[in-house]
Amino acid sequence: MRRRLISSTLAVVLVVIAVFGVSLVIVETRTISSSAQESVNYEAGRLVSIVDSRLLGGDSISAKVLSEQIDATRYARIEIPGRAPVEIGERPAGSVIRGRAVGEEGETVVVEEARSAITREVGRTLLIIGAVALLAVVAAVLLAVRQANRLASPLTDLAETAERLGSGDPRPRHRRYAVPELDRVADVLDSSAERIARMLTAERRLAADASHQLRTPLTALSMRLEEISATDDLDTVKEEAMIALAQVERLTDVVERLLTNARDPRTGSAVAFDLDEVVKQQIEEWRPAYRSAGRAIVCSGRQGMRAVGTPGAVAQVLAALIENSLMHGGGTVALRTRVTGNQAVIEVTDEGPGVPADLGARIFERTISGRNSTGIGLAVARDLAEADGGRLELLQQQPPVFALFLSREAGTRKAQKDQDRPVR
Repeated sequence: MRRRLISSTLAVVLVVIAVFGVSLVIVETRTISSSAQESVNYEAGRLVSIVDSRLLGGDSISAKVLSEQIDATRYARIEIPGRAPVEIGERPAGSVIRGRAVGEEGETVVVEEARSAITREVGRTLLIIGAVALLAVVAAVLLAVRQANRLASPLTDLAETAERLGSGDPRPRHRRYAVPELDRVADVLDSSAERIARMLTAERRLAADASHQLRTPLTALSMRLEEISATDDLDTVKEEAMIALAQVERLTDVVERLLTNARDPRTGSAVAFDLDEVVKQQIEEWRPAYRSAGRAIVCSGRQGMRAVGTPGAVAQVLAALIENSLMHGGGTVALRTRVTGNQAVIEVTDEGPGVPADLGARIFERTISGRNSTGIGLAVARDLAEADGGRLELLQQQPPVFALFLSREAGTRKAQKDQDRPVR
């Protein structure tokens, strides 16, 4: 591109020089020739007037006397009737410019100048024009190189940016080049880079969330299938199969929720549901795992509460908290339901060491973990809670108390009574 820009600029300059230069040479040549002819004619007229005045005064007319009245490079011939011709200077050879004048006494004066003098003058003029043209060409080349670099370098840079986007590096470069058209292209590429970065982040986040959220339902489903394969009791097989089907439904709900959050994290399908059923389902699902670990999981608090949210999402949040207590906590895990204002609260606590003091509220950030885990579970749980208009908070670090806040169903707020659920 640089070569094309330089070549095109140089071609334009050469055309301009050719058109105007040739015209200028022609005009200057004619001007110099005309000026030389006028000068010779003027010289002849001046010389004849001198001769007239000397003839009228009776003075002598000789080459010695008149030689000072004419240019030394020119030749003059004076013809006076009845006298011998008077010649001044050396007669030029070759082509000449001639001027002729006739006096009042009948004398004739002829002045000649070699045309080579005009040729030399024209040559000097051509040399000057050529030097100016050469300077114009040099200046045009320098300007073309500068302009080519100014345009080509940004284009090369933009091509590198596009190549980086194609190779999977979506970082915007935020470079501008003081050329409106190129800056517009740079704006579009930076906007595309930001969109691609958001898309890649969403895809990676979806993959991480899916791997984390699907692990628990798949593990539970695997356990039920193992129970079915290990028993010959038809009733037990039916019971375990029904539980497995419930796990499949939950797995389907998890997948749909993940896809919905990937498209729009704030899109929820909140409905009024029985909070007791979700809590009971989670306790029954996790009790075998806690029993295998030599620990217990219990629940207490108010019964009969109806909350507003997505049952599957609430189950996933509770599962994340219960699994977190199983992996990082200790002793008995307790789920307690209570009411605060117009919200239903589910608290999950255990008897373990709690959340390290240096983590605090950062415990809900992605990749933040105090026990070398993925650091995704609590972050996903908070996103799920917020998608339904609720919130997930860490109320106490030691012992750890996590609380899920959900809106209560409007029609049941006044009808509900304080009724403690026994620990079981």
